[in-house]
Amino acid sequence: MTTQTGAAPSASAHPNAQRIRDAYDGFLRGDLGPLDDLLAEDVEWHETGRTQLTGVYRGRDAVREMLGRLGQLTEGSLRLDLRTVLADDTDGVAVMRTSARRGGRSFEDVLEVHVYRFRDGRVTEWRQAFDDQYAVDAVLG
Repeated sequence: MTTQTGAAPSASAHPNAQRIRDAYDGFLRGDLGPLDDLLAEDVEWHETGRTQLTGVYRGRDAVREMLGRLGQLTEGSLRLDLRTVLADDTDGVAVMRTSARRGGRSFEDVLEVHVYRFRDGRVTEWRQAFDDQYAVDAVLG
């Protein structure tokens, strides 16, 4: 048996955690540059649920196009309150509260989790989950 003394490196202080935070900050400002820097050219982005956006998007260009559609569908109302970001060399997780509206429907303060796989400092796979997928589906359907 081996033991390790001293504090383990914090997953919230890992450089990949900061890069994830920077990507969200940029996205909310309408600047996709930090997101482009985070994503591998061949990224696979998995959108869950039963909406117009559901599916797997392969490559940065496909992700950019999908995010543009998301902005249109939510009529610019999408809000993300990033709560926690953890990452290391191979994996990352972001926890947030999300709100959006479309027409007369909305969802408020839905818990959303994003899970990432990293390779060579870039996200190669992005998955998400919501605690109220039905509410999200009703708005983005």
